[in-house]
Amino acid sequence: MPELTPMARQYQEMKALHKDAILFFRLGDFYEMFNDDAELASRELDLTLTGRGKDDNRMPMCGIPYHAAEGYIAKLIEKGYKVAICEQVEDPKLAKGLVKRDIIRIVTPGTVLESSMLSDKTNNYLLAVNHEKGRFGLAFVDATTGEFKLSDFNSIEKLTDEIKRIAPAETIVSDLFPEEPRRLVAGSGFKDTYDNDTAVEKLLDHFQVKSLESFGLTGQEVALGAAAAILDYLKVTQKTTLGHINVLKPYHPEAFMFIDATTRRNLEITQTARDKSFRGSLLWVLDRTRTAMGSRLLRQWLLQPLLDVKLIEKRLDAVAELFNNGLLRAELGEGLKKVFDIERLTGKAATQSANARDLVALKESLHQLPKVVNLLEKAGSELLKEPRRLLREESRSSVAGSFVAEITELIKEAIVDDPPFVIREGGLIKPGYNAELDELKQAASGGKQWLAELESAERQRTGIKSLKIGYTRVFGYYIEVTNSNRDQVPPDYIRKQTLVNAERFITPELKDKETLILNADERMKELEYQLLVEVRTKVAAFTKELQAVASAIAQTDVLLSLAEVAVENRYCRPKVTGNGIRVTGGRHPVVEKTLGEFQFVANDVELNERTSFLLITGPNMGGKSTYMRQVALICLLAQIGSFVPAKAAELGLIDRIFTRIGAMDDIYSGQSTFMVEMTETANILNNATANSLIILDEIGRGTATFDGMSIAAAVAEFIHNKIKAKTLFATHYHEITQLAEKNPGMQNVSMLVKETGDQITFLHKVATGPADRSYGIQVAKLAGLPNEVVKRAKEVYNTLEMVENDLGKRGKKNEKISGNRLSARAGQLGLFGGGDGDRRRGTGWTGGRSPA
Repeated sequence: MPELTPMARQYQEMKALHKDAILFFRLGDFYEMFNDDAELASRELDLTLTGRGKDDNRMPMCGIPYHAAEGYIAKLIEKGYKVAICEQVEDPKLAKGLVKRDIIRIVTPGTVLESSMLSDKTNNYLLAVNHEKGRFGLAFVDATTGEFKLSDFNSIEKLTDEIKRIAPAETIVSDLFPEEPRRLVAGSGFKDTYDNDTAVEKLLDHFQVKSLESFGLTGQEVALGAAAAILDYLKVTQKTTLGHINVLKPYHPEAFMFIDATTRRNLEITQTARDKSFRGSLLWVLDRTRTAMGSRLLRQWLLQPLLDVKLIEKRLDAVAELFNNGLLRAELGEGLKKVFDIERLTGKAATQSANARDLVALKESLHQLPKVVNLLEKAGSELLKEPRRLLREESRSSVAGSFVAEITELIKEAIVDDPPFVIREGGLIKPGYNAELDELKQAASGGKQWLAELESAERQRTGIKSLKIGYTRVFGYYIEVTNSNRDQVPPDYIRKQTLVNAERFITPELKDKETLILNADERMKELEYQLLVEVRTKVAAFTKELQAVASAIAQTDVLLSLAEVAVENRYCRPKVTGNGIRVTGGRHPVVEKTLGEFQFVANDVELNERTSFLLITGPNMGGKSTYMRQVALICLLAQIGSFVPAKAAELGLIDRIFTRIGAMDDIYSGQSTFMVEMTETANILNNATANSLIILDEIGRGTATFDGMSIAAAVAEFIHNKIKAKTLFATHYHEITQLAEKNPGMQNVSMLVKETGDQITFLHKVATGPADRSYGIQVAKLAGLPNEVVKRAKEVYNTLEMVENDLGKRGKKNEKISGNRLSARAGQLGLFGGGDGDRRRGTGWTGGRSPA
């Protein structure tokens, strides 16, 4: 095997420590990748693949400029890779032999800190899962903000539902996690699985406390192992202090309305079902927040509606106060608009990754806080008082907390107003902040003035008008003379470099001054960086206080956003009481926003102990799905503490919302449309309670008509008789409407249609009683089916109707005609070209109704 060079050996030692990451190896002004990493990076980043060495010693390599690394790292992280950054940790000028290098950080999808790699509107979570004695523990952290939470579960189904809600950027799973459910929890493994004592010890050490009781972590033993794994993972990857992760909060999913992944998709809460876009979602309608941290909090509220009436009322009180005070809304909006992302800026300061621009943004944000607090001085609602409480000094005469003033003043005095992005090239610190720096700047400035004067004097002495003094890192300062003026060069010039069109010279005097200038410049940059680090460290000392303020400001921002949306869209304050649903003039918040407020047709709904189940019939495009979804969204909005799109609403607490709307084949698990439909329905029947809201649309349509109708009827009866949940049940099986006759808690309602000859107009209005037709052929015509298809469909329909009437006359009075009898008779008439032989079950329609 060929002998490795010292540099290659150093590279391989670093790579051996991080085999699962792409190693960015610093060489001068470039990050280089070698061997397999180089081949992978060249392919994924479209880089030119070169090599180092010859023959057997040749190593494939590719590289990127160090100052452009962030963009390349972002692309790799987006593709799911990890990147280990290996830096030069000593000055090459001072190195004896090979420059020392070390891994300073490992960037993974769940540990990204750079703003350019993150979405402002969503958290970037790293999640860990643990398993012990039949229970599952979960912990997650946002490394950019310090949010750290855990919970535990008694089933894999509840665990996976919660993981889908959190939507982590990266998941790590205990190696002892059961093999079968591990398939459902996609993620990389961690080898250390901690027992409770070890996990507690690690957490106590990190938080520097003697007991975890102050965090309320009793009964969360399995989840503690996941939390300890997260801290270890962050320490390995970040290699810095984690001071911003200063509290671990337990939470209980039972404290929130449960919304599974299917329901989140069907209700389009944070993104649309069709193309996963933000526009067209419920969040799109509600998000009028001014700050990034407010936007993230609103998203969290939407995914975790409350079950605590007192907290819901607190939120509603705050929204109502802002709703009724237009001047306060306007002024508060202006103040918050100038507040940057205090959460993430604080996280950067605590992890020593904040640059000078980040500190200036923090200063400008904190500068706005006293103004915001002044605006809230007369607020009566409890939640609007929170920023004021946090920012008050012990002296009640001041509205701005001392730590806010201290940080603001520190950054104002130290950092220039418009600093560069790079923090090691100087230009960061204001004059007057540090005496030594001021002296160095004066020396450097004097040296540069001396160079300008020397250039002018040499031009005059030599008579060379184009003579100039320049600088390169390799040769230092030089005097450049073009070839056409070489005969005028004085004898005391010492030739240093020959170019194509010019010669470069030095003089003893120039070299002596160069040493003074460069030493001052280098020391100046080094000192500026040290001063920046000192300022950053002082800011980080107030991490807890800044996080508390950021949380209060984010909450205020969300409440303001909800109030503004309520005013603009004519929402009302809901009454959260009782256990029914009573909505007058309810609207779908997203459809209304898309159509325009005067085009949307509002509808009422009432579900109570007497009538808990609505059977909804009517044509496709008649508005059934919109009507059902709007009821669910109104309940959800009320329980996040928002006003709702209605004239009036009185709502009981909903513990879970279930939806079964539409279906598609699940190719990856090999499930058909009907199997997916039945699996989702089974989930509802097995988990819904009397306090749940169930939305069911077209149960049973994925199979033969007679089978589907039977299943739909059985499901409806089971929900009504056994579960007793509030239910909206849309169907095209008109026979099912007869269930209302024998089940007193069921009521038939339908979507009105105006019929003019062969033309129909959808009125989108809900009326009592079942629909008498489905208008399937008319809807098909509106959809653009060819006229000959529509005409033939009418012929088939009329003939089937005639056949059923004929069968009905022969049978007993009011006897139901089954689908297989009708299709068999239709086959005898040659309707489908199959004659008597085409008697497959379910090929016709039942009950004389139009095809659905």
